[in-house]
Amino acid sequence: MKNLNSLRHSFVPLQDKESSQFIVLENSQNTQIGISDFGARITHFLLPTSKEAIDIVLGFDKLEDYLSAREKYHGVTVGPYANRIANGKFSLNNNEYTLAQNNGTNCLHGGIAGFHNRYWDVEEFTKNSVTLSTTTEKGEEGFPGELSVKVKYTLGDDNALTIEYFAETAHDTVINLTNHAYFNLNGAEQNDITAHVIIINSSEYAIVDERCIPTGELQNVENTPFDFRQPKVIAKDIEEKDEQLIIGNGYDHSFQLKSEDNADLIFAAAAEGDISKIRLEVYTTEPAIQFYTGNYLGSGDVGKEKTVYKDRSGFCFETQHHPDSPNRPEFPSTVLKAGDKFYSKTIYKALV
Repeated sequence: MKNLNSLRHSFVPLQDKESSQFIVLENSQNTQIGISDFGARITHFLLPTSKEAIDIVLGFDKLEDYLSAREKYHGVTVGPYANRIANGKFSLNNNEYTLAQNNGTNCLHGGIAGFHNRYWDVEEFTKNSVTLSTTTEKGEEGFPGELSVKVKYTLGDDNALTIEYFAETAHDTVINLTNHAYFNLNGAEQNDITAHVIIINSSEYAIVDERCIPTGELQNVENTPFDFRQPKVIAKDIEEKDEQLIIGNGYDHSFQLKSEDNADLIFAAAAEGDISKIRLEVYTTEPAIQFYTGNYLGSGDVGKEKTVYKDRSGFCFETQHHPDSPNRPEFPSTVLKAGDKFYSKTIYKALV
Protein backbone atom coordinates (compact mmCIF):
# COMPACT_ATOMS: atom_id res chain seq x y z
CA MET A 1 0.00 0.00 0.00
CA LYS A 2 1.23 3.50 -0.86
CA ASN A 3 2.83 5.32 2.07
CA LEU A 4 3.12 9.09 1.83
CA ASN A 5 6.25 9.15 3.96
CA SER A 6 8.12 7.80 0.94
CA LEU A 7 7.39 11.07 -0.90
CA ARG A 8 9.29 13.35 1.49
CA HIS A 9 12.35 13.43 -0.76
CA SER A 10 10.14 14.64 -3.64
CA PHE A 11 9.25 17.85 -1.79
CA VAL A 12 12.77 19.06 -0.76
CA PRO A 13 14.88 20.97 -1.62
CA LEU A 14 14.13 23.42 -4.45
CA GLN A 15 16.14 26.12 -6.17
CA ASP A 16 14.03 29.01 -4.90
CA LYS A 17 14.18 27.94 -1.26
CA GLU A 18 16.81 26.11 0.76
CA SER A 19 14.26 23.64 2.03
CA SER A 20 10.57 22.87 2.03
CA GLN A 21 8.48 20.73 4.31
CA PHE A 22 6.12 17.89 3.52
CA ILE A 23 4.00 16.82 6.48
CA VAL A 24 2.13 13.54 6.72
CA LEU A 25 -0.83 13.33 9.11
CA GLU A 26 -1.93 9.84 10.17
CA ASN A 27 -4.70 8.31 12.26
CA SER A 28 -5.51 4.91 13.76
CA GLN A 29 -7.33 3.86 10.54
CA ASN A 30 -4.08 4.24 8.53
CA THR A 31 -5.52 7.21 6.68
CA GLN A 32 -2.83 9.67 5.60
CA ILE A 33 -3.08 13.34 4.67
CA GLY A 34 -0.21 15.03 2.82
CA ILE A 35 0.38 18.73 3.55
CA SER A 36 2.95 20.92 1.81
CA ASP A 37 4.16 24.22 3.23
CA PHE A 38 4.06 25.61 -0.32
CA GLY A 39 0.60 27.16 -0.35
CA ALA A 40 -0.28 25.39 2.94
CA ARG A 41 -1.92 22.91 0.61
CA ILE A 42 -3.48 19.45 0.83
CA THR A 43 -1.49 17.25 -1.56
CA HIS A 44 -2.93 13.82 -0.70
CA PHE A 45 -5.93 12.30 1.12
CA LEU A 46 -5.13 8.60 1.17
CA LEU A 47 -7.91 6.33 2.41
CA PRO A 48 -7.42 2.59 3.04
CA THR A 49 -10.27 0.41 1.77
CA SER A 50 -10.85 -3.33 1.81
CA LYS A 51 -9.25 -3.63 -1.63
CA GLU A 52 -6.66 -0.86 -1.91
CA ALA A 53 -5.76 2.63 -0.75
CA ILE A 54 -7.53 5.40 -2.65
CA ASP A 55 -6.21 8.94 -2.90
CA ILE A 56 -9.27 11.19 -3.21
CA VAL A 57 -7.60 14.52 -4.09
CA LEU A 58 -6.01 15.57 -7.35
CA GLY A 59 -2.48 16.89 -7.39
CA PHE A 60 1.11 15.79 -7.83
CA ASP A 61 3.70 13.62 -6.11
CA LYS A 62 6.53 16.16 -6.51
CA LEU A 63 6.70 19.76 -5.39
CA GLU A 64 8.39 20.84 -8.63
CA ASP A 65 5.22 19.77 -10.47
CA TYR A 66 3.15 22.17 -8.37
CA LEU A 67 5.58 24.94 -9.30
CA SER A 68 5.51 24.20 -13.02
CA ALA A 69 1.80 23.33 -13.35
CA ARG A 70 -0.61 25.78 -14.91
CA GLU A 71 -2.26 27.54 -11.99
CA LYS A 72 -5.29 25.52 -10.90
CA TYR A 73 -4.89 26.09 -7.12
CA HIS A 74 -4.56 22.38 -6.31
CA GLY A 75 -5.30 21.93 -2.60
CA VAL A 76 -4.15 25.39 -1.57
CA THR A 77 -5.17 27.60 1.30
CA VAL A 78 -6.71 30.51 -0.60
CA GLY A 79 -6.43 34.11 0.56
CA PRO A 80 -6.40 36.82 1.58
CA TYR A 81 -9.61 36.88 -0.44
CA ALA A 82 -10.87 33.63 -1.98
CA ASN A 83 -12.87 33.81 -5.21
CA ARG A 84 -13.46 36.91 -7.33
CA ILE A 85 -13.56 40.64 -6.65
CA ALA A 86 -15.01 42.57 -9.60
CA ASN A 87 -12.63 44.83 -11.52
CA GLY A 88 -10.00 44.28 -8.83
CA LYS A 89 -11.50 47.13 -6.80
CA PHE A 90 -13.45 47.70 -3.62
CA SER A 91 -14.06 50.52 -1.14
CA LEU A 92 -13.58 50.39 2.62
CA ASN A 93 -13.86 53.27 5.08
CA ASN A 94 -14.38 55.70 2.15
CA ASN A 95 -11.11 54.63 0.50
CA GLU A 96 -10.91 52.74 -2.80
CA TYR A 97 -8.39 49.94 -3.13
CA THR A 98 -7.03 48.53 -6.38
CA LEU A 99 -5.98 44.88 -6.53
CA ALA A 100 -4.19 42.71 -9.07
CA GLN A 101 -6.38 41.66 -12.01
CA ASN A 102 -5.50 38.04 -12.73
CA ASN A 103 -8.85 36.73 -14.02
CA GLY A 104 -9.83 39.02 -16.84
CA THR A 105 -10.65 42.25 -15.03
CA ASN A 106 -11.28 40.41 -11.76
CA CYS A 107 -8.99 39.76 -8.83
CA LEU A 108 -9.12 35.98 -8.25
CA HIS A 109 -8.03 34.09 -5.12
CA GLY A 110 -5.95 36.92 -3.64
CA GLY A 111 -4.18 38.05 -6.78
CA ILE A 112 -0.98 37.05 -8.54
CA ALA A 113 0.97 36.09 -5.42
CA GLY A 114 -1.78 35.33 -2.94
CA PHE A 115 -1.44 32.74 -0.17
CA HIS A 116 -1.21 29.90 -2.69
CA ASN A 117 2.12 31.02 -4.13
CA ARG A 118 4.24 31.25 -1.00
CA TYR A 119 5.93 29.03 1.55
CA TRP A 120 4.20 29.03 4.93
CA ASP A 121 5.95 28.53 8.26
CA VAL A 122 5.30 25.24 10.04
CA GLU A 123 4.60 26.18 13.66
CA GLU A 124 3.32 23.03 15.36
CA PHE A 125 3.31 19.43 14.19
CA THR A 126 2.07 16.22 15.80
CA LYS A 127 1.18 12.87 14.30
CA ASN A 128 -2.35 13.99 13.42
CA SER A 129 -2.17 17.81 13.37
CA VAL A 130 -0.15 20.65 11.87
CA THR A 131 -0.39 24.44 12.11
CA LEU A 132 1.07 26.70 9.43
CA SER A 133 1.31 30.49 9.43
CA THR A 134 2.05 33.41 7.15
CA THR A 135 1.93 37.21 7.24
CA THR A 136 1.25 39.94 4.71
CA GLU A 137 2.37 43.54 4.65
CA LYS A 138 0.02 46.49 4.54
CA GLY A 139 -0.86 47.15 0.90
CA GLU A 140 0.39 43.77 -0.35
CA GLU A 141 -1.48 42.82 -3.54
CA GLY A 142 -3.43 46.04 -2.92
CA PHE A 143 -5.22 44.90 0.26
CA PRO A 144 -5.32 47.60 2.94
CA GLY A 145 -4.40 45.69 6.09
CA GLU A 146 -1.45 43.54 7.00
CA LEU A 147 -2.55 40.09 8.14
CA SER A 148 -1.28 37.45 10.50
CA VAL A 149 -2.84 34.16 9.42
CA LYS A 150 -2.75 30.58 10.65
CA VAL A 151 -4.32 27.41 9.28
CA LYS A 152 -4.55 24.25 11.36
CA TYR A 153 -5.18 20.80 9.87
CA THR A 154 -6.30 18.00 12.21
CA LEU A 155 -7.04 14.43 11.16
CA GLY A 156 -9.43 12.56 13.45
CA ASP A 157 -9.73 8.82 13.88
CA ASP A 158 -13.13 9.06 12.18
CA ASN A 159 -11.40 10.21 8.95
CA ALA A 160 -12.59 13.77 9.46
CA LEU A 161 -10.12 16.41 8.35
CA THR A 162 -10.78 19.60 10.31
CA ILE A 163 -9.43 22.86 8.91
CA GLU A 164 -9.35 25.89 11.21
CA TYR A 165 -8.44 29.38 10.03
CA PHE A 166 -7.25 32.19 12.30
CA ALA A 167 -6.39 35.78 11.37
CA GLU A 168 -5.71 39.20 12.89
CA THR A 169 -4.97 42.63 11.43
CA ALA A 170 -3.82 46.02 12.70
CA HIS A 171 -5.76 47.85 9.97
CA ASP A 172 -9.28 47.27 8.68
CA THR A 173 -9.27 44.94 5.69
CA VAL A 174 -11.30 42.22 3.97
CA ILE A 175 -10.70 38.51 4.31
CA ASN A 176 -12.14 35.32 2.82
CA LEU A 177 -10.26 32.05 3.39
CA THR A 178 -10.93 28.58 2.01
CA ASN A 179 -9.29 25.41 0.74
CA HIS A 180 -9.21 24.57 -2.96
CA ALA A 181 -8.78 20.78 -2.97
CA TYR A 182 -10.09 18.99 -6.05
CA PHE A 183 -11.81 15.77 -5.02
CA ASN A 184 -12.38 12.63 -7.04
CA LEU A 185 -13.80 10.02 -4.67
CA ASN A 186 -13.09 7.22 -7.14
CA GLY A 187 -9.37 8.06 -7.01
CA ALA A 188 -7.16 10.86 -8.28
CA GLU A 189 -6.35 8.93 -11.45
CA GLN A 190 -9.97 8.24 -12.49
CA ASN A 191 -10.29 11.56 -14.35
CA ASP A 192 -14.08 12.02 -14.32
CA ILE A 193 -16.43 13.18 -11.57
CA THR A 194 -19.66 13.61 -13.52
CA ALA A 195 -21.15 10.35 -12.18
CA HIS A 196 -20.61 11.42 -8.56
CA VAL A 197 -23.77 11.95 -6.53
CA ILE A 198 -23.97 15.39 -4.90
CA ILE A 199 -26.00 16.96 -2.08
CA ILE A 200 -25.84 20.68 -1.29
CA ASN A 201 -27.79 21.88 1.72
CA SER A 202 -28.99 25.09 0.11
CA SER A 203 -32.16 26.53 -1.36
CA GLU A 204 -30.49 29.58 -2.96
CA TYR A 205 -27.48 30.26 -5.14
CA ALA A 206 -25.85 33.47 -6.34
CA ILE A 207 -26.65 34.48 -9.92
CA VAL A 208 -23.52 35.62 -11.82
CA ASP A 209 -22.89 37.80 -14.85
CA GLU A 210 -20.69 36.90 -17.83
CA ARG A 211 -17.57 37.59 -15.70
CA CYS A 212 -18.73 35.11 -13.04
CA ILE A 213 -19.38 38.05 -10.71
CA PRO A 214 -22.56 37.89 -8.59
CA THR A 215 -25.28 40.31 -9.55
CA GLY A 216 -26.46 40.41 -5.93
CA GLU A 217 -29.50 38.25 -6.63
CA LEU A 218 -29.96 34.95 -4.80
CA GLN A 219 -32.03 32.61 -6.94
CA ASN A 220 -34.20 29.84 -5.51
CA VAL A 221 -32.85 26.49 -6.71
CA GLU A 222 -36.28 24.91 -7.16
CA ASN A 223 -36.92 23.77 -10.73
CA THR A 224 -33.38 24.72 -11.79
CA PRO A 225 -30.25 22.64 -12.53
CA PHE A 226 -28.87 24.01 -9.24
CA ASP A 227 -31.19 22.02 -6.99
CA PHE A 228 -29.01 19.56 -5.07
CA ARG A 229 -31.19 19.40 -1.97
CA GLN A 230 -31.81 15.74 -2.81
CA PRO A 231 -29.00 13.45 -4.04
CA LYS A 232 -28.32 14.08 -7.73
CA VAL A 233 -25.71 12.89 -10.19
CA ILE A 234 -23.60 15.79 -11.51
CA ALA A 235 -24.14 14.69 -15.12
CA LYS A 236 -27.92 14.92 -14.86
CA ASP A 237 -28.14 18.65 -15.53
CA ILE A 238 -24.62 19.93 -16.18
CA GLU A 239 -25.08 20.03 -19.96
CA GLU A 240 -28.45 21.80 -19.80
CA LYS A 241 -28.74 24.93 -21.96
CA ASP A 242 -29.02 27.05 -18.86
CA GLU A 243 -27.51 30.53 -19.04
CA GLN A 244 -25.77 30.16 -15.68
CA LEU A 245 -24.23 26.81 -16.63
CA ILE A 246 -23.08 28.25 -19.96
CA ILE A 247 -21.38 31.16 -18.19
CA GLY A 248 -19.55 28.85 -15.79
CA ASN A 249 -18.88 26.13 -18.38
CA GLY A 250 -20.57 23.94 -15.77
CA TYR A 251 -21.07 24.47 -12.07
CA ASP A 252 -18.95 27.29 -10.61
CA HIS A 253 -21.43 28.94 -8.27
CA SER A 254 -21.80 30.03 -4.68
CA PHE A 255 -24.64 28.50 -2.65
CA GLN A 256 -26.10 30.29 0.36
CA LEU A 257 -25.89 28.13 3.49
CA LYS A 258 -27.01 30.20 6.44
CA SER A 259 -27.53 33.68 7.87
CA GLU A 260 -24.61 35.91 8.78
CA ASP A 261 -25.23 35.67 12.52
CA ASN A 262 -25.45 31.87 12.74
CA ALA A 263 -21.97 30.73 13.79
CA ASP A 264 -22.85 27.08 14.43
CA LEU A 265 -21.11 24.35 12.46
CA ILE A 266 -23.68 23.11 9.94
CA PHE A 267 -23.92 20.41 7.31
CA ALA A 268 -23.11 22.04 3.97
CA ALA A 269 -22.72 19.33 1.32
CA ALA A 270 -21.88 15.73 0.55
CA ALA A 271 -20.65 13.68 -2.39
CA GLU A 272 -20.37 9.98 -3.16
CA GLY A 273 -18.13 8.26 -5.68
CA ASP A 274 -20.08 6.05 -8.08
CA ILE A 275 -17.28 3.43 -8.21
CA SER A 276 -15.66 3.61 -4.77
CA LYS A 277 -18.86 4.42 -2.84
CA ILE A 278 -16.69 6.66 -0.64
CA ARG A 279 -18.81 9.46 0.81
CA LEU A 280 -17.46 12.90 1.65
CA GLU A 281 -19.40 15.13 4.04
CA VAL A 282 -18.70 18.84 4.56
CA TYR A 283 -19.50 20.86 7.67
CA THR A 284 -18.66 24.53 8.10
CA THR A 285 -19.15 27.80 9.97
CA GLU A 286 -19.07 29.70 6.67
CA PRO A 287 -22.23 31.26 5.11
CA ALA A 288 -21.70 29.86 1.61
CA ILE A 289 -20.06 27.10 -0.42
CA GLN A 290 -18.69 27.34 -3.95
CA PHE A 291 -19.40 24.19 -5.93
CA TYR A 292 -16.93 23.98 -8.81
CA THR A 293 -16.81 21.04 -11.20
CA GLY A 294 -13.25 21.56 -12.45
CA ASN A 295 -14.43 23.01 -15.74
CA TYR A 296 -10.98 24.30 -16.73
CA LEU A 297 -8.68 21.57 -15.45
CA GLY A 298 -7.88 20.28 -18.94
CA SER A 299 -4.67 22.18 -19.62
CA GLY A 300 -2.40 19.17 -20.02
CA ASP A 301 -0.93 18.87 -16.53
CA VAL A 302 0.26 15.36 -15.70
CA GLY A 303 -0.72 14.45 -12.14
CA LYS A 304 -0.62 11.40 -9.92
CA GLU A 305 -0.25 7.98 -11.58
CA LYS A 306 0.77 9.87 -14.77
CA THR A 307 -2.82 11.02 -15.21
CA VAL A 308 -3.29 13.83 -17.72
CA TYR A 309 -5.95 15.91 -16.02
CA LYS A 310 -8.89 16.94 -18.14
CA ASP A 311 -11.94 19.12 -17.56
CA ARG A 312 -14.13 17.73 -14.75
CA SER A 313 -11.45 15.43 -13.38
CA GLY A 314 -12.24 16.76 -9.91
CA PHE A 315 -14.70 18.95 -8.03
CA CYS A 316 -14.30 21.52 -5.26
CA PHE A 317 -16.41 22.22 -2.20
CA GLU A 318 -15.02 25.64 -1.22
CA THR A 319 -16.57 26.85 2.03
CA GLN A 320 -16.38 30.65 2.10
CA HIS A 321 -18.23 33.94 1.73
CA HIS A 322 -19.82 34.85 -1.58
CA PRO A 323 -17.62 36.23 -4.38
CA ASP A 324 -17.35 40.02 -4.58
CA SER A 325 -18.80 40.47 -1.10
CA PRO A 326 -16.71 43.66 -0.48
CA ASN A 327 -18.78 45.27 -3.27
CA ARG A 328 -22.08 43.69 -2.22
CA PRO A 329 -23.48 45.10 1.04
CA GLU A 330 -26.44 42.70 0.73
CA PHE A 331 -24.07 39.76 1.28
CA PRO A 332 -22.57 38.79 4.67
CA SER A 333 -19.64 41.10 5.43
CA THR A 334 -16.02 40.04 4.90
CA VAL A 335 -14.56 43.03 6.75
CA LEU A 336 -12.03 42.27 9.49
CA LYS A 337 -11.67 45.22 11.84
CA ALA A 338 -8.37 46.18 13.37
CA GLY A 339 -7.86 44.27 16.60
CA ASP A 340 -10.64 41.76 15.90
CA LYS A 341 -9.95 38.08 15.43
CA PHE A 342 -11.10 36.04 12.46
CA TYR A 343 -12.00 32.37 12.93
CA SER A 344 -13.51 29.85 10.56
CA LYS A 345 -13.84 26.08 10.64
CA THR A 346 -14.59 23.45 8.00
CA ILE A 347 -14.64 19.66 8.26
CA TYR A 348 -14.22 17.24 5.36
CA LYS A 349 -15.29 13.82 6.65
CA ALA A 350 -14.63 10.72 4.54
CA LEU A 351 -16.80 7.65 5.04
CA VAL A 352 -15.37 4.47 3.55
